[in-house]
Amino acid sequence: MPRDDLEDASSRVDAEVEVSLRDWRGIAPDIEPADDVVFVDGVRRVDANLWIEQPGSRPALGLAATYAAGVVRSNGRAELVDARVERGVFTSAAGATDVVTAHGTYGIRATKGSSPEELWLGIQGRMGDLEGVVAADHAGEALVIVDGPLSHRRHVPDAVGYVKREYVEYLPEQVLDVKYGLAVGRRTPIFLTTSDWSRYSWYLRLAQGTGPGEGLVRCEVSADRDLPAVVRLADRVTATLPRFSSAPHKDPRAPENLYPIGGLEREMRRRLGDSHLLFRALRRAAAAA
Repeated sequence: MPRDDLEDASSRVDAEVEVSLRDWRGIAPDIEPADDVVFVDGVRRVDANLWIEQPGSRPALGLAATYAAGVVRSNGRAELVDARVERGVFTSAAGATDVVTAHGTYGIRATKGSSPEELWLGIQGRMGDLEGVVAADHAGEALVIVDGPLSHRRHVPDAVGYVKREYVEYLPEQVLDVKYGLAVGRRTPIFLTTSDWSRYSWYLRLAQGTGPGEGLVRCEVSADRDLPAVVRLADRVTATLPRFSSAPHKDPRAPENLYPIGGLEREMRRRLGDSHLLFRALRRAAAAA
């Protein structure tokens, strides 16, 4: 049964790009899994809230944040092959300057808006940009899986967005039984979604869960490519990803949080640095300013 807590977005979807609605069914890929896969993910953390004085106006909020992106390659063994960490002060305050601490410089990241939510979106956007940079540097080496929607990474050649949680229902009512009834290792037909950018998507079942939505994920690629190539890629991804699905006793976000992504997240959080040490460094820098 479909979930009734999802916003209906089916009006923006063409669900007949691969097959007609009457022919929708679970598709078992007739292709071997990829033996070389690159996983890309990012993490972020707010290290301190800052109040930035502005002449003739009230102090403006700034968020001192650390964000990172990394790459794990799986080709028989999992190996961290790229990791990049950046720090910034996210604020809309005019005239704000970099904050130099004993443990790194927080460069100014100009952000539209001044509310905590708008500044957090600025952090999220910069992290997405950094993920796009590292993904582009490894494109063409292997199958590239980017954790989360492609949005900021949609121009990376052959990148596949991997969406674990959704708040919208893209498909029309008449094919929801196909989506939620998928067997493990099968996918839905491809559908086209048009919003601020166009993308091809499909759902696949990683593993069986206790509910119809568990173990069900959506993958997406840019629509700026020919459909036959997307079909081949969708089959390859569907044949490949179930073997990386996690178990509940090892990951509370199982089975959707893939093992390589979970390991990458842990390593990247470690590389963000000690939050208490950075907070004290930021306080000392503010006192000396």
